[in-house]
Amino acid sequence: MVAATVFFYLFSVLAVASAVMVITARNPVHSVLFLILCFFNAAGLFILMGAEFLAMILVVVYVGAVAVLFLFVVMMLDVDFVKLREGLASYLPVGGVIGLIVLVELALVFGTWTISPEALKATAAPAVAGVTNTEALGQVLYTKYFYYFQAAGLVLLVAMVGAIVLTLRQKEGVKRQSISAQVARTPATAVEIRKVEPGQGI
Repeated sequence: MVAATVFFYLFSVLAVASAVMVITARNPVHSVLFLILCFFNAAGLFILMGAEFLAMILVVVYVGAVAVLFLFVVMMLDVDFVKLREGLASYLPVGGVIGLIVLVELALVFGTWTISPEALKATAAPAVAGVTNTEALGQVLYTKYFYYFQAAGLVLLVAMVGAIVLTLRQKEGVKRQSISAQVARTPATAVEIRKVEPGQGI
């Protein structure tokens, strides 16, 4: 129990510190690296809660795909962040006011928030013996929430196709592979025999 508490505070402090460094780091590459560190610490917290499937998904999907994609995009675009920060001073008053409003709202929420006795009684049902968390999650996801899961998949598919269509640009003068033309080729069209006279070129 003591080890679990120590790891909880360790992962929590590192996650909060890395999240702060994501938004305060001047170098965008460092921000992405701190974001990856935050994801790893959040995965550690999930493991402490017994949700190893969510921890694996967090590492595989977000660290392995999203964060690495952000890192490559930031490194490949070579954005001049000095020019982007030139007009930062003009937005500070508005940003300060918005930040103050958000802090007041958070103080009101946490100051008046209490746990009702009914919420304490409505605890989650204990896990079935012999069933792993991943299997239990799959049983719920593919039975009770099956249609919502499929709808989310269709939305992601449409978003992916839309992103590909919007970013695809056809350049003229670029040779592209035509599979139908290759399949329809015959020896007569593929090979051309020329008789070259001695001392002459083609």
